Amino acid sequence: MRVSWRRVGFGDDGVNPPEGDENVRLVFLGPPGAGKGTQAKAVAAHYGVPHVSSGDIFRREIDRGSRLGRRIRSYLDAGHLVPDDVTIEAIASRMDQADCARGWVLDGYPRTEAQAEALDRVLEASQRELDAVVYLDLDADRIVKRMGGRRVCPQCGRPYHLVHMPPRDDDRCDVCGATLVAREDDKPETVRQRLATYQRQTAPLVDYYDRRGLLVRVSGEGSPDEVRVRLFEQLETVEGA
Repeated sequence: MRVSWRRVGFGDDGVNPPEGDENVRLVFLGPPGAGKGTQAKAVAAHYGVPHVSSGDIFRREIDRGSRLGRRIRSYLDAGHLVPDDVTIEAIASRMDQADCARGWVLDGYPRTEAQAEALDRVLEASQRELDAVVYLDLDADRIVKRMGGRRVCPQCGRPYHLVHMPPRDDDRCDVCGATLVAREDDKPETVRQRLATYQRQTAPLVDYYDRRGLLVRVSGEGSPDEVRVRLFEQLETVEGA
């Protein structure tokens, strides 16, 4: 592996990238509610590389009014999923931008083996390769419980969690005092449907990357800070670090 993980130890400011010419190219996998977005952003900041999310790319292209953005919007407006070829075009375009020259942390893509193979082709064409694939592992019952604790303020949009980030007053927003609500996506029946889709489409990628020796398995159990400490400890044990 090209990455010298110990060049920036856990607990550094996480803003300035490590000195040298190492590249950091990571993919984050895991079921919905395992904390991929939170941890991927922390790792990206820690190594001084962009956090690349397919959803953020879509919004950015749409806001720019680019040709690609117009294609993406046409699918979304029609209520369709953005096709794989359009998605990988958007991701490849993002990876070619100057701030990705020394690497990136990819979150939310790939979701299927076909998408993983498409990403492989893009990386091969540009003579780049993945350093590791971080898999946040958390069982379904714990995910349902975790997501069931999420609340959001319908007035100002501030998020809460009844265990990890509770409001000062039960069911009331600390900022504006509005009654907090649970999002539809966080209700148990919806979460279990999303988990079933994940098991069919995305879970096979764990074996796909494990066979290639790229998988870094990290328990998603505990608070975000506890997971983050465990994650950096695992990254430091990657062979070749």
